[in-house]
Amino acid sequence: MSVHEPSFTVDAGVEVPVPGAGEVWTVGAVILDRNGAAFAQKRSADRRLFPDTWDIVGGHVEAGETLLEALAREVEEETGWHLRRVRRFLGTTTWTGDDGGGLRHEADYLVEVEGDLDDPALEWSKHSAYGWFGREDLVRLKENVRPGEFLIHDLVARAVETLPDAS
Repeated sequence: MSVHEPSFTVDAGVEVPVPGAGEVWTVGAVILDRNGAAFAQKRSADRRLFPDTWDIVGGHVEAGETLLEALAREVEEETGWHLRRVRRFLGTTTWTGDDGGGLRHEADYLVEVEGDLDDPALEWSKHSAYGWFGREDLVRLKENVRPGEFLIHDLVARAVETLPDAS
């Protein structure tokens, strides 16, 4: 159990899977702006895993971390923003990358953050661009991925499609 008091809130009913012994877990954050567009960052072309593709904020859960602690850490490391609210559990995906890292379980969440959404502090050694993706922009999330490898597109689409219209 964590000794840290979280600096974010978690909405009632948000599921948090419990990793099994020996399992490798990652977390992902679909971050929305005030208009309901989702943040994504483009992985650098020289990345071994999923090069030159759009990705949500996230990464591996470190030893001793809960999934939500890892989520908060990854949001801050990759954007400079602070996790404020975990709104909804978007599901768990199991996948194997082409990096030799083996099977991973990924828990994804719809979240809200604090910080200047117009000026993320990206890790430029790992990412080459960022953007905000509304319903009309989702097809761009399929750039540079092989047919059928639409995990990020489908995840973001599920998050933004279930939101009420911004009007």
